[in-house]
Amino acid sequence: MPEGSTNITVIIAGRPYPLKVKDGDEPIIRRIVKEVNDKIALYQTTYPRKDRQDWLTMALLTFAVDLHKTQQVAAVATEPIDASVSDRLSLIDVALANALSLNN
Repeated sequence: MPEGSTNITVIIAGRPYPLKVKDGDEPIIRRIVKEVNDKIALYQTTYPRKDRQDWLTMALLTFAVDLHKTQQVAAVATEPIDASVSDRLSLIDVALANALSLNN
């Protein structure tokens, strides 16, 4: 086992899965496993006539949609600034530079 890693076993939908994780990641992984199991339990209650694979698939789809939405928000936040805003910022920068040079 590489240094800085730990072997753990997590249980998802009643099945054990052995994992090798980096030291320090175990609490995060266990919290994610709990969220996954909670989501599966919700679908078990909501759709009692479905089977385990259906519940797992619905949980996976829910998390995938949430991830996609988060990525879209992050992409919008990092889009380049509109040209007119950039032009205005440049004008403000020039005005500030002029004001500072007058004070010196």
